[in-house]
Amino acid sequence: MKKFISFDLDGTIVDGRYGNMVWLEGVPERYAEQYSLPVAEALAEVKKAYDSVGEAHLLWYDIDYWLRRFDLAISVPELLDRYRGYIRVLPHVAEVIEALHTRYELVIASNAARIFVEKELGHTGLERYFSRVISATSDFGMVKKEQGFYRRLCEVLGASPAEIVHVGDHAVFDFEVPRLVGIDSYHYNPAAAANGAVINDFTDLLELL
Repeated sequence: MKKFISFDLDGTIVDGRYGNMVWLEGVPERYAEQYSLPVAEALAEVKKAYDSVGEAHLLWYDIDYWLRRFDLAISVPELLDRYRGYIRVLPHVAEVIEALHTRYELVIASNAARIFVEKELGHTGLERYFSRVISATSDFGMVKKEQGFYRRLCEVLGASPAEIVHVGDHAVFDFEVPRLVGIDSYHYNPAAAANGAVINDFTDLLELL
């Protein structure tokens, strides 16, 4: 019997544009200003640095690390606040979350650093529906590509894999990996055809769960 539903955050609950604005607009623009470069050149240099680390590494998600690495004269809170207007709940999410929270314990399980997670959830007003909010990188020191993350999630929730469902937009981190440890998962992909394991509309969860 399912007791918990864990959700990824960016690209699943909230539009990923906020993160993109911080990482691909805010950081390069500050880099360009500080080092007197065209923005396009600064963006190319910043993206090359990101790619040298890769999304499977903890440092990819550490905004403090990147501001130090680029020696940028801007604080993390200032950078994140600058783009808070781009935080937007994805279609049908609020109604589905409101319906599901009466039947299940809802959890956020995100790779994003906790400072991003708290900023986004606080802005949306959805935090009241989630009993736990977990940042894999900040709280567990790992990325969701590791099966160990989902085993740890089970421990924290005091649940077996069979009692948890996970939903997220990353085909590997949110779909393939949790299934390897026995957690039912759904890949949220609005651009794909729904097939039982892939959902393209958040309201599909109301029928599946």
